[in-house]
Amino acid sequence: MSASATSTDNASSRNSHSSIHPVLKGLAGSLGGVAEACALQPMDVIKTRLQLDTAGQYRGIHHCGKTIIAEEEGIRGMWSGAFPTVLRNGTNQMCLFWAKSHADRILWDKHEGDGMQLTPVQSMASGFSAACLGPFVTGPFDVAKTRLMAQGKAQGTTPEYSGFFDVLVKVPAREGVLALWKGLLPRLLRIPPGQAIVWAVSDQITGYLERQAAEQASLE
Repeated sequence: MSASATSTDNASSRNSHSSIHPVLKGLAGSLGGVAEACALQPMDVIKTRLQLDTAGQYRGIHHCGKTIIAEEEGIRGMWSGAFPTVLRNGTNQMCLFWAKSHADRILWDKHEGDGMQLTPVQSMASGFSAACLGPFVTGPFDVAKTRLMAQGKAQGTTPEYSGFFDVLVKVPAREGVLALWKGLLPRLLRIPPGQAIVWAVSDQITGYLERQAAEQASLE
């Protein structure tokens, strides 16, 4: 066997072993999204309550959190809407990582671990395209999350929604099915451009590290 053939076989072997299936990348992204949602839910609840506080009930982050825990809902109130948030973040990240791998392959013939480095413009195009999928898939989760986090549960009051599935039933019944995708356009104007920037930077670093690894392997 010739030296060139051996080199090609070795390169192919390296690529096949270093490649990560898009489904596995999607699952990894999903687990990351779930962990993020569980850890940061209290701050998301506080942010939503402060944004909707037109009466000046809360004097800031600390006062808002203290009021929710001590006077309104208890510690569980800090995780209002946690279930749809976990579903939204986990599904959104899964879609993003899965779609990014496919976008790279379809648009630029870029495969995981092949040492090819995309240009920033190519990475932005792939990242933007991949990030468009999540908001469509997770729209109902996002609406349910916001409705549950926004409603207060002060003593003596009855919340409008009893839980995640109650939102999914009442919102379409009262406002139509498309109401489950309210806020879709702002999400599309925010998430895809942001991910385009993130992947433009990330791919440059990843591509550099892959080339370094490939050069190191060729010397062994």
